[in-house]
Amino acid sequence: MAGEILSFGANCSAEFALLGHREKSVLVAGGAGFLGSHICARLIAAGRRVICVDNLMTGSLRNVSELANDSLFCFHLHDVIHPLAIGEPIGEIYNLACPASPEKYQRDPLHTFQTSVRGAENLLMLAQTKGARILQASTSEVYGDPDISPQPESYRGAVNTFGPRACYDEGKRAAEMLFYEYSAHGGVEARVARIFNTYGPQMAYDDGRVVSNFIVQALMGRPITVYGDGSQTRSFCYVDDMVDGLMALMESPPDCQGPMNLGNPVEFSVLELAQKVLAKTGSRSQIVRRPLPTDDPRQRRPDISRAHEKLGFAPKIALDEGLDATIAHFSRVLGNVGEPIKQVV
Repeated sequence: MAGEILSFGANCSAEFALLGHREKSVLVAGGAGFLGSHICARLIAAGRRVICVDNLMTGSLRNVSELANDSLFCFHLHDVIHPLAIGEPIGEIYNLACPASPEKYQRDPLHTFQTSVRGAENLLMLAQTKGARILQASTSEVYGDPDISPQPESYRGAVNTFGPRACYDEGKRAAEMLFYEYSAHGGVEARVARIFNTYGPQMAYDDGRVVSNFIVQALMGRPITVYGDGSQTRSFCYVDDMVDGLMALMESPPDCQGPMNLGNPVEFSVLELAQKVLAKTGSRSQIVRRPLPTDDPRQRRPDISRAHEKLGFAPKIALDEGLDATIAHFSRVLGNVGEPIKQVV
């Protein structure tokens, strides 16, 4: 994979810019993943040429299958820990190339760290070469298990550097440093989004995060696994709202450099989420308790005042509405893979 890029799409020619399409392309690294595929679709709907790059370790071609025949879409199978050569002009780069689920990023922690750091630098160098603006999908995990709530961008966090989550948390923190240096000294126009829990259609059924876990378990009639006593909190942002925020940040003026929180500030306990999912699916699944994982944050809630001021960002989709759409998605997915969703009652 290091030596070549495997491609498909209606037009993956390096000479695309000569075919009459004058606007520079947008590269979406991690574009076959949950969030990245939504960004690809939104960009193409707006008439933008999209180069989707993904190594498919956690992404899926299923997520971009409806885009494959569009003349504005091109897919490259490539791992961003290796340098990426793109012939055509690029105006914007979205870097979403890293597993975000603890279950998945802990499967290969060294690769996760390399993706966060080496991958970020490779894309920053590409942005530098192309004169492109670049957006980093950072994470609320840079705050660790926070001592204050809600968490503003000025909070420096409480991250454990010597634990199972460190490969992701510290990788993202290091990537932010690279974005700062390339912005301050390398002439790159950079944006950094600290993304809080995001959910919605196109999440993988084995994603491993709490929303997908609870929905799949409920639809399958399996026990709902709550870690600890369920009092730990999360703030859940529906994917359409998150895409609105990311695209607004990409198009923002220069004073929006520096990390910016994006998420829904409405806070729910994990136990509340479990109860909502059970009620909406009509499942008779029982809630079972398991020990709290190492370094699992007790509270996670974004302070989005800066995003509201600078971008006009204000999530519109409430958890109840977003869960309805997400449950419908998982019902279809589980049916397609032959899972016995008939157990739902």
